[in-house]
Amino acid sequence: MSIPNEYIAKTEDVAEQVIKRGKNVLPTVARLCLIATFFEDGLRMYFQWNEQREYMDMSWGCGKFLATVFVLTNLIGQLGGCGMVMARFKVDIAVGLLFFIVTIAYSILWDFQFLLRNFALIGALLLVLAEARIEGRSLFAGVPSLGDNKPKNFMQLAGRILLAFMFITLIRFELSVWNVIQDIIGSTLMVLVVLGYKTKLSALILVALLTVLNLYHNAWWSIPSYKPLRDFLKYDFFQTLSVIGGLLMIVSLGPGGVSMDEHKKKW
Repeated sequence: MSIPNEYIAKTEDVAEQVIKRGKNVLPTVARLCLIATFFEDGLRMYFQWNEQREYMDMSWGCGKFLATVFVLTNLIGQLGGCGMVMARFKVDIAVGLLFFIVTIAYSILWDFQFLLRNFALIGALLLVLAEARIEGRSLFAGVPSLGDNKPKNFMQLAGRILLAFMFITLIRFELSVWNVIQDIIGSTLMVLVVLGYKTKLSALILVALLTVLNLYHNAWWSIPSYKPLRDFLKYDFFQTLSVIGGLLMIVSLGPGGVSMDEHKKKW
């Protein structure tokens, strides 16, 4: 048993060194990845303006005017929200805009896998909100507070739980050695992230695993532009990239107060 423990300890040391060296850029990279799907979809609204309006009109039968309003709201809400998140300006309002897009605007698609991925996106947005609360508290360092920031801790907990839904959509029930290994490793790491145990290390490994899987399964750039599959893969690619951003946010922030890692400090 001592060999695995030593191996884990060494791996954690390496992970901590990586995190320390990248601590200045990690939050920015996390935000960039996190807003990726919203930014890409906002641009899609602009460059595919007529197609999006016609699609909305056919899907909802709402008429050209309401379809135009929807597409315009989608475009402004997503690009505006992304800009505010990156500028760290009124982050709560920005997250509210993006949350609206995920929960209301995308309700036109009743696909179970799509729903689970949207839950994961909501988890990532909660982590952005938690980071904003942490930054707000840091501005008043040294000022007495009324205990721990419970809303922030529960946002981090909810964010960790919701991010797990992304990996559920990646589980492949195919009897091949690679798929079984992928499912076992990914599921184990995701459970550790949800529980908040060895959180930063687990999240960092998941970032590497999801990045490889994303590049392999969602290589949209290899599909000719005239094929509909290109758009589907492109959307999946940027959605997964946003969840990677959420995991990077966990690496940057830690698991929060509601986690096994935090409770271990009190033992």
